[in-house]
Amino acid sequence: MSKRASKISLMMILFGFVLMFASVAPAQAQAPIDPTGRDASFLTAAGAGRLGGAIGAGLVIMGGAAGIGRIGGSAVESMARQPEVAGSINTAMIITAALIEGATLFGIIVCMLAVTRA
Repeated sequence: MSKRASKISLMMILFGFVLMFASVAPAQAQAPIDPTGRDASFLTAAGAGRLGGAIGAGLVIMGGAAGIGRIGGSAVESMARQPEVAGSINTAMIITAALIEGATLFGIIVCMLAVTRA
């Protein structure tokens, strides 16, 4: 990916976060009513925990997918350059992909625990 495309994608992600957390005035004539009797606010502690867990789970999935994609691409390229060692490259690729999937699964579990405990 070129530097220009990286900068554009980073700016779009930043712009998305700004839009996501922007405080917008409610379209109601009265203040929002919270069923628990407390004052309603934009983001509570429980909501922040759920939001953090959900964002973390998404980042873990994207990181795992990027890692396995790079492993697969590199393995195919290596097999194309040296077809006689394709068996050992394939074995190493599968073992490495399994380790990445295990770490990704652990990260997802931690994020989902953050969502359920919040």
